[in-house]
Amino acid sequence: MSNRQRDASAPVANSHFADRLVDAVRRTGTPVLVGLDPRYELIPRGLQTGDANGPREKAQAFVAFCRGVIDVVADLVPAVKPQAAFFEQLGPAGMAALAEVINYARAKNLLVIVDGKRNDIGSTATAYADGYLGDATNSAWGADALTVSPYLGDDSLTPFIDTAGRRGGGIFVLVKTSNPGGKTFQDLVADGRPVYRHVAEHVERYAADTAGRYGYGLVGAVVGATYPDQAVELRAGMPHTWFLVPGFGRQGGTARDVAGAFAKDGLGAIVNNSRGIIFAHARREYATRYGDARWQGAVEAATREMIAQLAADTPAGVLRRES
Repeated sequence: MSNRQRDASAPVANSHFADRLVDAVRRTGTPVLVGLDPRYELIPRGLQTGDANGPREKAQAFVAFCRGVIDVVADLVPAVKPQAAFFEQLGPAGMAALAEVINYARAKNLLVIVDGKRNDIGSTATAYADGYLGDATNSAWGADALTVSPYLGDDSLTPFIDTAGRRGGGIFVLVKTSNPGGKTFQDLVADGRPVYRHVAEHVERYAADTAGRYGYGLVGAVVGATYPDQAVELRAGMPHTWFLVPGFGRQGGTARDVAGAFAKDGLGAIVNNSRGIIFAHARREYATRYGDARWQGAVEAATREMIAQLAADTPAGVLRRES
């Protein structure tokens, strides 16, 4: 795999996030988002070195593993999504590993969406936004975007939106999540509509108010692949909003399930796959051919498989013809 750095043609760090996302998706010709969810017991055995119970050794293994995944996918997909929890569980060593992974991915010209589902009110929300959003010159973590919970209301979202606007960042607000238990609160009816519809209307308004040159705002929505009917409904009502779509693959979502999340031109959605790609060496269809010894080959094969599935069964096929 190439070891490319950001070049003169790469978008500048402080440009509009949704515009950069559109450019990245069009450049690669796919909306595949690779989730970086390292789990020590699942990474290839050759990377499981040192004391299996030591957080420092595990963190080093996570860095080696994630860098290896990034080396494979950097020329294939527009973005990666590190899941902060798997790094946080290792304490300070894990957080240092997360920073290294973010920096490495950005150096490879990948957009980085940190999945932290952060939020709070007032100065605390501002601190979260200040820490995560922006490049290395104005942000400790240097993420392009961050997942955010809307549960605390409007005044908890505006600090993220304001910081993102100043720094060329973006946020993805939880609207209709992929987990079965999400319906416990998201599907409750208030004023004749489910709660997720109320959240969606707020997100769409923020997106419209912050729209860039392609018509999408810096505020996006998390909409699960496991609820295809709701994805169609939300796409119709959220024309300025990029969707981050979890739940593809191991959670049961298919390419046909996510088709409704896209606009007709193949834009508007980025579809995450974590375990199905990064641990593909353990999948039945790849284990014999690749296994631990050639785990990066399995990552590439699984990534290309997902790219082909989305191209065949969703409007994203238009992107392959354009790229």
